[in-house]
Amino acid sequence: MRRGIIDGKSTAAQIRQRAAEVAVRLREDHGVVCGLAVVLVGEDPASQVYVRNKSAQTREVGMNSFEHRLAADASEGELLALVTKLNLDPAVDGILVQLPLPPHMNAERVINAIAPHKDVDGFHISNVGLLGTGQRALVPCTPLGCMMMLKEVHGDLSGLEAVIVGRSNIVGKPLAQLLIMANCTVTVAHSRTRDLPSVCRRADILVAAVGRAQLIRGDWIKPGASVIDVGINRVERDGKSRLVGDVDFDEAAAVAGAITPVPGGVGPMTIACLLVNTLTAAHRARNLPVPVGLTA
Repeated sequence: MRRGIIDGKSTAAQIRQRAAEVAVRLREDHGVVCGLAVVLVGEDPASQVYVRNKSAQTREVGMNSFEHRLAADASEGELLALVTKLNLDPAVDGILVQLPLPPHMNAERVINAIAPHKDVDGFHISNVGLLGTGQRALVPCTPLGCMMMLKEVHGDLSGLEAVIVGRSNIVGKPLAQLLIMANCTVTVAHSRTRDLPSVCRRADILVAAVGRAQLIRGDWIKPGASVIDVGINRVERDGKSRLVGDVDFDEAAAVAGAITPVPGGVGPMTIACLLVNTLTAAHRARNLPVPVGLTA
């Protein structure tokens, strides 16, 4: 078991290299250039940065990147029509609609309009149901990245006790299912959990995904536990703005056996896993075996 800081940047770089190798083989052996379509509605600054990074990394690994931008006041019908067009486009293997959407659009309706086999975010209700019943699905990128890092640290996760703080549909719930499938004993804690510190202290694996800056303190952590901090919170300290996680890193690092930093931990893994999901979707759509090492 490897201990210390879990370097998400380094692990993500290795995954992107693996993705590039798979993309080359898919092109050379089958004449297929994998394609990812990203849809951005409006001009949210953070979303624009995410889309730009996703597109750049898609091209870097030798895949086609298709960007589609709609005005903030575009109708939901316009967005649904675009999704339908992308569903039918054979050059597009994966579709991602960048969230959040403007208030006048129904995000669930839009996500569920994406063809499930092209839903590389893993948010479509069909993929949610397949994952929840232990069947083959496209898995949300952040939980997939968390699992990859945990398996790099521990190898076999069987028998470990995992506590997830946060029950979101994007991270907490799908990650709980992945950990159950890996034979962990899983507790999903949340804002109504009684004596949350005691619950956290039981964990061999503690995942923080609640969106509250530095909620989890060092004395909440079992000595030697692995800590995955999914939180990204901007705080003001001494007149300066900086990013922190849901875990008090300095306190936790003194106790944990392995821990992800913020930034540089889970974040880089999410985009890397988006590329992985797109390649997985491309292979499955053509009834090709998914190469070993692409998923957790």
